[in-house]
Formats: sequence, C-alpha cells, structure tokens
Amino acid sequence: MQNNAPTVQGEIERVLWTLFREPVRLTGAGRTDAGVHALYYVAHFDSLREDLDRDTSLIVKMNAMLPREIMIFRIIAVPQNVHARFDAVSRTYFYRIATKKNPFTIDLALHFYRQLDLEKMNRAAEILPEYQDFTSFAKLNSDSKTNLCNLMSAQWFDDINGELRFEITANRFLRNMVRAIVGTMIDIGLGKFPPEDIRRIILEKNRNAAGASAPPQGLYLAKIVYLQGESVIK
Repeated sequence: MQNNAPTVQGEIERVLWTLFREPVRLTGAGRTDAGVHALYYVAHFDSLREDLDRDTSLIVKMNAMLPREIMIFRIIAVPQNVHARFDAVSRTYFYRIATKKNPFTIDLALHFYRQLDLEKMNRAAEILPEYQDFTSFAKLNSDSKTNLCNLMSAQWFDDINGELRFEITANRFLRNMVRAIVGTMIDIGLGKFPPEDIRRIILEKNRNAAGASAPPQGLYLAKIVYLQGESVIK
C-alpha cells in the first residue's frame, strides 16, 4: 500500500469492501517497481462468504467498479493455508525493447535505437542459471533476507514486430533484479564488455559491478505458477 497514491491493492480492497461489507486484506504474490506492468498477478484474501468462486456475477461487478487499468480474471477457492507469495513455484518476467519508433509503445517498452548484438546477449543469458547469488543485480539497502534465487531460464528473442524481448523465469526475484540484468545485457549488446564478463559481475557480489537498471516501462510480470497438491495453478 502507498499512502500518497492509489494502488492496485487499495482499489481492489475498496471494491471488495463495497460488495461484501466486511474488511478484506489482499496479500499479493510479490512487489513490483513503480511503472512495471503485470499481465498476470495473483493475490489471496479471506472472506466469510463461501460462494465467491460460484458467484458468476461477482467478477462482472468488480470489473465494472474498478478503474479501467485493473481487471479481475478469475476467483477460485483454495485451502486456508495457501499463500499467494510464499507458495509460488516460479515467476516469469519479460522485458520489451522497441528497436524502431512506435508512438503506441512509448510507455510500454524501452525505445532503444542503437544496434544490439543479440547473439552476445544470449551467450550472457545462458550463463545466468549457473549461479544463485544475484547480489550484483539487487537493489541496494533492500530488506531481502537472502539474495539467492533459483533461476530456471533466461533468453532473448527477436520479435517480428521490430522488438527485442528478454524472458526470464525463477522461483523468486530480488527488487530491481530483472531491470539490472537487462541494463547489463544492453551494455554487452553494445560491446562494452564480453558476454563472459557476466561471471565476474555475479561473483563480485557488488551492485556497482553491473550496468545501470533499465527503465521500468519495458518490464512485465507475465506468469506465476503454483503447485496445489499434484496440480499446477496457472
């Protein structure tokens, strides 16, 4: 929650209070930096009502009452001990770089028109899953208890629409981590240092060793996966 500005959490809690007439506190799957987009997000809350997942009109009512920037897709009942943040198995982000002028993506991608070497950037990306300590890409003075992450995949793609896209999946991410990695990859793509230097940067465990953080508007939270019994909630 932020006291000086509207938040997604605050808006949803306001609507749930209006509909349920009971205090509702959302617990989200994690935090994102200001300006970052979420195509998919999960939160849990407790309610005295037991028919929320069967009330087909509820999502329609909520979406009608919420600001146009927020949309509810689904409400499902889960066991009492399920936690939106701590039970997530993996999270996937992607980062968009527009390589040519496009007025429709000004606030939805990083506009970067210098030539980037995608092969070198992918060579660096392949190295990332070999490590777990990502202190060099963590926001300074954060409240994280550990900087260890199980990184499962990282890859750059050349989109047919004139965009570059970086996709990365891990069990958890540090604050500012993806943006710091992208900024460092851009330096590699510009030839400022070789892809193999990503090892040195990681092993130094020093934020100053990595590149500047990429702007937030190109970053998207795309997927969160949960294990519920033997099934996966996507």
